[in-house]
Amino acid sequence: MSKVVISGTGLFTPPNSISNEELIASFNAYVAQFNVQNAGAIADGSVTALEASSVEFIEKVSGIKSRFVMEKQGILDINRMVPRIPERSDDEPSVMCEMAVAASLQALERAGRTAADVDAVIVACSNLQRAYPAIAVEVQSALGIDGYGFDMNVACSSATFGIQAAVSAILSGQARAVLVVSPEVTSGHLNWRDRDSHFIFGDACTAILLERADLATSKHQFEILNVKLKTQFSNNIRNNFGFLNRADESGIGKPDKLFRQQGRKVFKDVCPMAAAMITSTAQAADIAIPDIKRFWLHQANLNMNLLIARMILGRDATPEESPTILDTYANTSSAGSIIAFHKNQEDLATGAVGVICSFGAGYSIGCVVVKKLG
Repeated sequence: MSKVVISGTGLFTPPNSISNEELIASFNAYVAQFNVQNAGAIADGSVTALEASSVEFIEKVSGIKSRFVMEKQGILDINRMVPRIPERSDDEPSVMCEMAVAASLQALERAGRTAADVDAVIVACSNLQRAYPAIAVEVQSALGIDGYGFDMNVACSSATFGIQAAVSAILSGQARAVLVVSPEVTSGHLNWRDRDSHFIFGDACTAILLERADLATSKHQFEILNVKLKTQFSNNIRNNFGFLNRADESGIGKPDKLFRQQGRKVFKDVCPMAAAMITSTAQAADIAIPDIKRFWLHQANLNMNLLIARMILGRDATPEESPTILDTYANTSSAGSIIAFHKNQEDLATGAVGVICSFGAGYSIGCVVVKKLG
């Protein structure tokens, strides 16, 4: 049976970045305006005054310093605080397709492949901008791939779950090569007026090309040694937006139709789950923990990643062992661990082993053990 390799990765980074300083200036201006406009109700106790935030608070609780977004001015406008992303006609490429094609072309070039070498596209991400036709089929058409495509959503673990789906398709003979693409426009589902979460997310898109090892010619190959997936239901990270919202007008526009989480519970639950998953996935591949040279962890929260690495290693990980990109990209949902992988792989020696791990709503956790080939 043929082995499967990652032969190329790509990354689309939006042109706009918002620093913590810019974000806080906007948020605190909104808070001040809200409190003035609702002064009477606040005084009689019928409305709770909003609390200002600070750059120091954001960086302490998350490690995030800035984030990339598809559109900036609408987010910072205190009378709007939602990105301005105009709808496109049905004849134009969708926003997600445009992002996905840019990242995919990079991955194909890095792998030394063209669309003719690919048989499938999986768009794996947290939020899809429409129900159908599938974004993946649109991307497939835009790239000129003769095969099939489908969308999948396992929240922040979508990319690693997509890798598993791609590996299965290749090993079964369904495809020679599969593109797994994660276009994340998380700025669209974020409540930019919520003090506890308005700083968390950023936009980006990653692409990974997986193919049969005996066909791969790339100079950037990583063999897939093992993949393990796990889900466990939890409401601690939730978004109730969906097509049935219109069936009950009372819920339209309510905060639960955007991202929300119980952060402390997520931290407490997910850290040990992720550490255990990484350990068991490595053991199943006959890899000893001390032999793992790199952990490309989900980029949601710096404190979570520090604790997970400590639970696995029994000590603090070095920046080289567990690289961070969330300081500049923030949490890009399913794209985060793949951005870390994309940007932090060249320095590894041939034969080095690493683990890509994502975790998030569901709860969902995906672990991929890889070995760098010469």
